[in-house]
Amino acid sequence: MRKGSVLRYLLLGAVLGASLHWLYNLGIFPERRYPVQEARDSSAISLPAENTRVSASQASLPLNVTPDESINIRVYKEVSPGVVNITSRVVEYDFFLDPVLREGGSGSGSVIDYEGNIVTNYHVIEDAEQLEVTLPDQSKWKATVAGVDPQNDLAVIRIRAPKEKLRPVSFGDSSRLVVGQKVLAIGNPFQLHNTLTAGIISSLGRTIKSPNGNRYEDIIQTDAGLNPGNSGGPLLNSQGEMIGVNTLIFSPSGANAGLGFAIPISKVKRVTADLLKYGRVRRPYLGILAAYNITPDLAEILELPTRRGILIAQVAPYGPAGRSGLRGGNRRVRFYNNILILGGDIIVALDKKKITSYDELFNLLEENYQPGQEVDFEIVRGGETRSVKVVLGEPPDLNRSRL
Repeated sequence: MRKGSVLRYLLLGAVLGASLHWLYNLGIFPERRYPVQEARDSSAISLPAENTRVSASQASLPLNVTPDESINIRVYKEVSPGVVNITSRVVEYDFFLDPVLREGGSGSGSVIDYEGNIVTNYHVIEDAEQLEVTLPDQSKWKATVAGVDPQNDLAVIRIRAPKEKLRPVSFGDSSRLVVGQKVLAIGNPFQLHNTLTAGIISSLGRTIKSPNGNRYEDIIQTDAGLNPGNSGGPLLNSQGEMIGVNTLIFSPSGANAGLGFAIPISKVKRVTADLLKYGRVRRPYLGILAAYNITPDLAEILELPTRRGILIAQVAPYGPAGRSGLRGGNRRVRFYNNILILGGDIIVALDKKKITSYDELFNLLEENYQPGQEVDFEIVRGGETRSVKVVLGEPPDLNRSRL
């Protein structure tokens, strides 16, 4: 190619390049933008949403956690440091009749203050000669008994651990629980420390009978997995607050069958307050030694003047009821294979609250009254309704379980 031709092509290319640059600056050609990955602000990362309080511990949640799982994780992290393992030792006798200490049962408990007080079940420490508490950091501490309440299967024990090792579990409110509400349990089943299970409240206000014959009223039923060793541990709501103390399970096999029971925290609060202050529970006492629940059928057969209430059969002569003028029966009547004592006063109301059963009266007094208070009974005597005021006493036998 000739030298002049090359120069012409170079000149033509330069002119075209200048022209295109001039047109681009005029905006005739759109600017092509390439995506640039921006730096991610960690503060803008959203945690799993949930309808309960947000804790700082959620910042360490793994990815792809559901709202329900985040509740489980948070409650466990916050509460498990306050749940302890309790081991009892009992005295047995060897072949030569020498006393030896053997390991008894084990259960769970919840630290309730920085003084080292722990609430648990009475049956966990029953008959124990020595008690040992294992904290979640695996440190072991000798425990002493602050007070027991066999009637409600509750006890408070105490360890002398430094405050920095204690993480009290906060109390919730059991008066507003509903069936279907999510609950969690933390305990030491089969001595497997700090085990979490979850479920719902299956029923409220249950009355159950323990294997040793004790009758428990107003009990929470749950399907959260409870096994031997969970006894005394906390039943918790989604906020991580203790709403009950797990006490027993119903199971033909001895393992979890979806029927667990817990003492409501309202009762636990009242009992522990008395145990810490007095070493026992101060209960109101009437001095009614025997009574019958009146049903419509029984009222018709015996020709009683009312179809509902409590027929008093016998009162303690020097008890509060006897001193206030309440009367027991004065005649015996054979009723099928039983002997009934009739003719006594019939209690129909307590401070204007209708009473239909002996257990209802007992629970009403237990939950709402203290020794020394005056109460107003509405009774039926000889077909007439009248009012009798009674100043409640305290049982002469501190182990007495009824009125």
